[in-house]
Order: sequence, then structure tokens, then C-alpha cells
Amino acid sequence: MQPEVVKMNKPFIALCPEITRSNALNLMTWLDDDNVVRYLSDSGDVSRSIEQVLARVNLPILTHLFNQGGRFFIAYDRHDAPVGFVRLVKTGADCEIVLVIGDSQSWGRKLGASALREGMKLAFFDMRAEKLIAKIHTENTRSLNAFLRCGFLLKSETPALKSFSLSAETYRRHLRENVGEDGSELYITEIDKERLTSLIALAQASPVVDLEYEIERARVVDSQQVARDVVTMNSKALLRLDDEKLEVTVVYPEDADHRAGKLSICSDIGTAILGYKEGDAIDWRIRDRTRRISIDKVIYQPEAAGDFHL
Repeated sequence: MQPEVVKMNKPFIALCPEITRSNALNLMTWLDDDNVVRYLSDSGDVSRSIEQVLARVNLPILTHLFNQGGRFFIAYDRHDAPVGFVRLVKTGADCEIVLVIGDSQSWGRKLGASALREGMKLAFFDMRAEKLIAKIHTENTRSLNAFLRCGFLLKSETPALKSFSLSAETYRRHLRENVGEDGSELYITEIDKERLTSLIALAQASPVVDLEYEIERARVVDSQQVARDVVTMNSKALLRLDDEKLEVTVVYPEDADHRAGKLSICSDIGTAILGYKEGDAIDWRIRDRTRRISIDKVIYQPEAAGDFHL
């Protein structure tokens, strides 16, 4: 889900909605660790509830049980290891986020901020929250700093808790200004943005969440001024998916033909590479695996060829 221009030791998190029995056992382990739960008020109740569910239900997938009263996601790192969870609970127009990095061996890797950014994306682009709220223990310094870095504002506090919020309007403005991001840039032409925005307005599928996010944070440029090595709509590019070489063309959904290498912009790879340029490498979770997509060459770009009608 989360695109990242690859840098050495750069933090990466993907949030996955499927909760397996193995995930539930991980959760119990994390919630039995006093260092992990010291700032969680209901950790003991949650751990007992999970234990009861596992004893009562003999199913490999438990997603529907964890999504009662909210939406639950397991956080995976770049190596596809589960390291924590995010829970989003929407009440009216507002959404509250709870975030835990449960694997104590992963502390200090800045995975909490990455998980928070993924949770923000889901809250605002998928759940359409108008405001995202977080209640954080006053002594939980790491979480406090992560939320502040991501643009949250302190709204109220008690001796035990600080309440923060972030509006959808402020979040989108921060994306456009690259506030809290890593400095990576992607570009979209004015024409492509207009057409894709219309496509998104008609679509409801989950992959469109990532596409809308990418478009929102891209730098908009004139079609005649976009760099020749940037992947635009209908561009053909030579990629490496981990060690596998692929030649693909990014097209609109109605023109997709997987056998001919024409990938819909709504596909994982199509969404991942739009707006990036030759030499960029992107980490993206594809079919339950995090893959590294390297853009080796832009073979054809409509704007560079003068094909502005495409």
C-alpha cells in the first residue's frame, strides 16, 4: 500500500485488513508484554477477548471478528513481518485511531510514524473522515512526537491523556506541501490529473484509495513541461519487480490487457509507478508481499513524443 522511494534503512509499513489466526497469536504476545501495553488502558480486556475467540472459533481467517465496532489492520514491515496494529473507529464524521508497534525489537526504527501515515491515508481517503482523533498517554513520548510530526494539533489534556486532532482539509494541504514526508517527489500532468480525478469519482474499489492518495500528493505540471523520464498515463516502461524484468504500459482501465503488458492505472503496479521517474525504486505491497519495483527506463512517454491526445 505505502509507496516509498527506496533509501537505505528507510522505514516502511503496509497495513493489511486480513487478520489470520497467526496474527491473533501475535497480538496476544504483544498485549502480554508490559512494556508494550503500559500506555494502553484496555489491553488486558483485549488480550482475554482474543484468547476466548481463539478457543471458541476454529477459523484460519478472523477478520470479521476484529472489525466489530471499527476497522482493524495488521502492520507489516518491509520484510513482511507483522510488527503492530492500527485500529480505526469512526463515529459520525470523526474517526479515532489507535496505533501500537507491538514488536519491541522494532522500536526505534520509526515504524510508528510510517504506520500512522498509512492509518491517516485510510481514514481520510477510504473512510472519508472529516477529522482524525488520537488520545495519547502523557508519558508516551514516542507517540506524542510521531503525531505532532504528522501535523496533529493538541486540543485538550488531562494529567493522564492528551487529545489530538487533524482535519481532512489540513491533511490534504500537508500532502500537497509534502509536510512530514521524506522528500520523495512524483509528478502528474494537469490533463492526467483531471481525467484520473473523474475516474476516481466513479470508482469505489479499494485500490483507488492508493491512487487518490498518490494524485493528491503529486506535483502538478504542464503536459509540455513534464520531464521525459517521468511515467505518465500511457507511458511504456521497463521495470524490475524484485529480480524479474517487466515491460509495461500504464493505461486507463478500459484499455487494460495484461497479456499485452497494458496494466490498468488501478492495478498495484500501475498505481505504484505513476509519477515516478527512471532510477526510482518503490516498495509496494502486492498480493500479500512487499515487492521492490525499480523503474529502469521509460521507453515511451506520450508527452515526450508529442502525443498529447493520449
